[in-house]
Amino acid sequence: MSIYISDKTLQDLEFRTVLEQIASFSISELGKKQSLEIIPFSNKKKLMNELAYTNEYLSSFESENRIPNHGFDNISEQIKRLRIENSYLEPEKFLKIKSVSETVDELKNHFQKFKPYYPSLFDISQKIESIPQIIKEISKVITAYGEIEDKASPILKKIRREINSLQGKIGQSFASALRKTKGSGYLDDIKETVVDNHRVLAVKAMHRKKVKGSLLGASKSGSIVYIAPQETLAYQRDLQNLLYEEKQEVIRILRVLSEQLRPHTGILDSYLIYLTHIDVIGSKAKYAHSINGLLPSIGNKNKLFFKNAYHPLLWVQNKESNLVVVPQTIELNKKQQIIVISGPNAGGKSITLKTIGLLQVMLQSGILIPVDERSETSIFETILTDIGDNQSIENQLSTYSYRLKNMRYFLRKCNEKTLFLIDEFGTGSDPELGGALAEILLEEFYQKKSFGIITTHYSNLKVLANELENVINANMQFDEKTLKPLYKLYIGQAGSSFTFEVAKKNGIPFSLINKAKKRVETEKIRLDKTISRLQKERNRLQKNSDNLEKQQSKEKEHLENLKEKEEKIQSKLAGFQDLYDNNQKMLSLGRKANELLNKYFQTNNKKELNTNFNKWASEEKVKHAKKNPIKTKTKSQKKQTKIVEKKRQEVIKKVEKEVLEKVVEVRKAKKEEVKKLAKAASNYVFKVNDSVRLLDSNTIGTIEKIEKKKVFINYGLFTTEASLDKIELVKK
Repeated sequence: MSIYISDKTLQDLEFRTVLEQIASFSISELGKKQSLEIIPFSNKKKLMNELAYTNEYLSSFESENRIPNHGFDNISEQIKRLRIENSYLEPEKFLKIKSVSETVDELKNHFQKFKPYYPSLFDISQKIESIPQIIKEISKVITAYGEIEDKASPILKKIRREINSLQGKIGQSFASALRKTKGSGYLDDIKETVVDNHRVLAVKAMHRKKVKGSLLGASKSGSIVYIAPQETLAYQRDLQNLLYEEKQEVIRILRVLSEQLRPHTGILDSYLIYLTHIDVIGSKAKYAHSINGLLPSIGNKNKLFFKNAYHPLLWVQNKESNLVVVPQTIELNKKQQIIVISGPNAGGKSITLKTIGLLQVMLQSGILIPVDERSETSIFETILTDIGDNQSIENQLSTYSYRLKNMRYFLRKCNEKTLFLIDEFGTGSDPELGGALAEILLEEFYQKKSFGIITTHYSNLKVLANELENVINANMQFDEKTLKPLYKLYIGQAGSSFTFEVAKKNGIPFSLINKAKKRVETEKIRLDKTISRLQKERNRLQKNSDNLEKQQSKEKEHLENLKEKEEKIQSKLAGFQDLYDNNQKMLSLGRKANELLNKYFQTNNKKELNTNFNKWASEEKVKHAKKNPIKTKTKSQKKQTKIVEKKRQEVIKKVEKEVLEKVVEVRKAKKEEVKKLAKAASNYVFKVNDSVRLLDSNTIGTIEKIEKKKVFINYGLFTTEASLDKIELVKK
């Protein structure tokens, strides 16, 4: 299935503005650039995959398993440099490559861990080859601060040791010269300063010949000269040589590192493509979240059903202005192939048309749309639009000529897999002739089984819509009293243009309106009046229907509340009855017990008390037995019960034996595992940032510092100290 949607269609539907809003959510420049280049997919399989990626990303906002931050640097230039033989990168460039590699690994690990939640995102992450060597090699050579590690090479380590030693000697020799010169009274109040990265003595100009060393400058007034002590000059020359050697060794190390990474430039390219794609997916998901977008059902049958659909640009605009957006519900199928929307201007016809077109284009570009979750649609091979004033100054075409050329293109492209959207169909020419031609074109689109929505004021098109079986009229509702638009689409009836009513409302004199009416064909006025009257009647019935539905809903809710209250009352009554019966029983028993005790207190006869109590208990037991009779078992039932019990005991013994054997095996395996873990733990050298826990604890912390055999573990809110033999590794 090959899909094609022209640039003109995207322009008519203001698709570029949607892309700009999506791009504003991108966290990288590459992501922004690619977001602005989104176009409808030409392949259905790729489209469905892209929609699945965006939908999964959107679901992460409601999940505890949020997708990690995937911000990244554009390393395109670094990759180009790496491809050049004998070239090398600066340390900070390598750190950017390392950061990109770590971000890719983090995302791959996350999607691996939560594969059931993100199956599609996991699939694309699996296509990216991970090269741990990239991170490993860079970490060996470059610190997190962008400096070359001393241990990067033995030569560098030796040079830096010598530099440190020499810098110490320079400091000592300068301090000695400073004390000596200061004692002689040759120095100014500031005593010393720095010139050309050299510590120098601030000597009074009159004593300059008395101080041995090199003159490196003087103050603006000339009263102070800056002299580098002779004792430090030899050391400084040696230091410069060592610094040069250090620089050359650093360049050599960077060349070696560049050589090691050069074979992986293709992998680095794939990292960049992957992270840019994830950024675009994330941008679309964030945009969908901001407009309440979702993924409707997409089937193979030709159908479009958008329930409570919002125009996304109007949604954003009205949200900023705290205005209400009225959603539209519209359906196209084999029995409702083309919809002809009529009604007065400024009623929302064009917005409804653009809403359906833009949402379908967005969906076919892998973008989620603001509709009800019960919405469903299919994929159209072509979406054609003719919206707005399309005068072509460049080609010296009038609006009508341009629209006719457009219709010729429509006729060539239209088929059963086409969605066409035409605003003000047939306008631009003589109403009689233009209307007749529009009828023929509409019939042609109908015969080609194309799906479409058109808006019009032409009465003949409204009549034709009633005559054709699978074409249906619709109108945008107006308040017949105030003539204010309600922005609600009503399917099944043509709309009046309310031409004269709107003119009257806007202050046009009644006499002029009457003159205009006389110049218009009587039948046309009658038709418009009839439509207007029917529309008013339908609006009145719709209001009554809405009121009845509300009333029924309230009555139903009231009835449910009454039923719920009745159930609660019955439950309470039953509870009170049980409580009353129990209380009466307890009172009866209490009275009897009290009677027996009083008699005992009078006679002090224990034997009589025991006899009477046992007799009373026996009577109560008989009463209880009558109310709760015990079911007697026959001999065969008793025998069968014994057999079942015997079998049950045998099964229990067998299971116990198997479980004990299994427990022995598990314990044995566990002991072996413990030995292995203990051996591995004893050989492991703990490092800063390792995740660990105390042997007798389940809480995991991070090693913050290691001092000899002690470690300091950070738990977030507090830090604790422990010995190395009391902790175990959780994660390196």
